[in-house]
Amino acid sequence: MTNPPNPPGPPNEPRRHRITAAEARGLLARRPRGLESRGGHFPREAFEEILAQPNCAGIRFYYGTNPDGSPAIVMVGIDANNADMTAGVLIDTHYPCPPFCDEKSSLRE
Repeated sequence: MTNPPNPPGPPNEPRRHRITAAEARGLLARRPRGLESRGGHFPREAFEEILAQPNCAGIRFYYGTNPDGSPAIVMVGIDANNADMTAGVLIDTHYPCPPFCDEKSSLRE
């Protein structure tokens, strides 16, 4: 699967998905201060379950809110046409940070 087309205008180059730790720290430093959640994680099996579906070319995620007001992330497989595979596996219920944080991470604020 290729990247979706970039918006018109320079730079019109393929999207670079990898970033450095310094770039990540810069992004995280601009996180809205009102958010109690710093992030979270999903186990590898969650990604593998989505990607193992026939014709799955990637994963899309959506932001949502749990009934208690905490952040939710919904993940769904996408096909080669960038269409959500909503009849397949959808994943939620990440491990939120806090409390599931790496307290020694260099990405920590």
